[in-house]
Amino acid sequence: MTSSRPYLIRALYEWIVDSECTPHMLVNAEYPGVQVPPGFVSDGQIVLNVAPGAVRNLQLGNDAVSFDGRFGGVPHSLHVPCAAVMAIYARENGQGMVFEIEPTPPEDMPDGDGPVPEGEGNRPAGRPSLKVVK
Repeated sequence: MTSSRPYLIRALYEWIVDSECTPHMLVNAEYPGVQVPPGFVSDGQIVLNVAPGAVRNLQLGNDAVSFDGRFGGVPHSLHVPCAAVMAIYARENGQGMVFEIEPTPPEDMPDGDGPVPEGEGNRPAGRPSLKVVK
């Protein structure tokens, strides 16, 4: 099944902007494929202000979030795989969503796909659970 993360990122982004708040994303800067200014990373993470007035060319795609932004007055092009987005929230009140940490895909399987171990189908183990979002 397709990941729901990019859809939730887009929906929460729109909701935060429509609520006249400032959307911020917490990103795992050590996830493969993340391109952010290294001088602004702290403890392997970076918080990005993705408000419409703070970025240019924002693309909230199914695979990644990309945009142009300025850090310390210096322009940068950023690329963040959706799996590296740890949270999206409104700066003003903290409302938003924190995502489960995605495992890093094996290097020999760039897209994380590979054979399913024998005896394991595509069905998740355990009981399904829903998260309440206010």
